[in-house]
Amino acid sequence: MIKFGLLFILGCVFFITGCGYTTGSVISSQYQTVYVAPFENKTDYVNAEARKLYIPGLETRVRSTIIDRYLFDGNLRIGEETVADLVLQGKLLSYDREDLALTNNQDVSEYRIRITVELTMTDPIDKRILWQEPSFSGEATYLTTGGSESAALDAALKDLAMRVVARTVEDW
Repeated sequence: MIKFGLLFILGCVFFITGCGYTTGSVISSQYQTVYVAPFENKTDYVNAEARKLYIPGLETRVRSTIIDRYLFDGNLRIGEETVADLVLQGKLLSYDREDLALTNNQDVSEYRIRITVELTMTDPIDKRILWQEPSFSGEATYLTTGGSESAALDAALKDLAMRVVARTVEDW
């Protein structure tokens, strides 16, 4: 009977405390706002091969999608550069499209696109870097029949933005 009582109490303790997983933000409460600086475009569009995949204004779309994701997430508000608690700076490094699957005739039937950026999150008051990612990517795939690169680009941008916000507000 004592064993049952002890097991019951331990079970209740584990049930009440849970496994430690939380859906809330683990970012310090001192940080309320974030400024997302305009991204620099560091893609190699001088290279003829890279120029085939060049998308004008992609760095602006990256920034806008990240801002939208911060707004959707709600843990941080978007602030002005001069008063924000955090500043996210980024560089668009590349936009790549790779063959993912081939047909029997060796034609491409599926592509993966990847957007790669370099990121730095700083605390402008302390002038310290909170985190840096030299090569951070978002990606998506699309079929050549029934899919579109434009829709996949939107999905890759959303994937990148979700990862950036998660990197900011979660401690994984």
